[in-house]
Amino acid sequence: MAYSEKVMDHFANPRNVGEMENADGVGEVGNPKCGDIMKMYIKVDDDVITDVSFKTFGCGAAIATSSMATELVKGHTIEEALQLTNKAVMEALDGLPPVKVHCSVLAEQAIKAAVSDYYERKGIDPKDVVGEIPEPIECHFEEN
Repeated sequence: MAYSEKVMDHFANPRNVGEMENADGVGEVGNPKCGDIMKMYIKVDDDVITDVSFKTFGCGAAIATSSMATELVKGHTIEEALQLTNKAVMEALDGLPPVKVHCSVLAEQAIKAAVSDYYERKGIDPKDVVGEIPEPIECHFEEN
């Protein structure tokens, strides 16, 4: 399985790593079957995500997609962040092997979960804005 240079860079040098104190929204998603768990933290000021960080337990692709997702939403409005798709994360990383696509889906879901938490903390029903966050997709393991 070959990874792009961007995937390797975001795995070896992840951006925006760490727990964020006093986050305005925190979202955690995971896929227990493959063991990938992502936790995203956001700071929001005037409807703009001014800071974002993550903690991920998982494979290199999970770490790389988490890192890239934070880069793609930082400095953008919540509305723009909610437009982030797993396809956009994969394209920004110059692709992922098919068995690792689920990692990009988790990154998309983690951002949406953090935004949902942000709205809940403000007393707003997030389903009206974010919608439902689907269950994680199946991860596929390579046969040896």
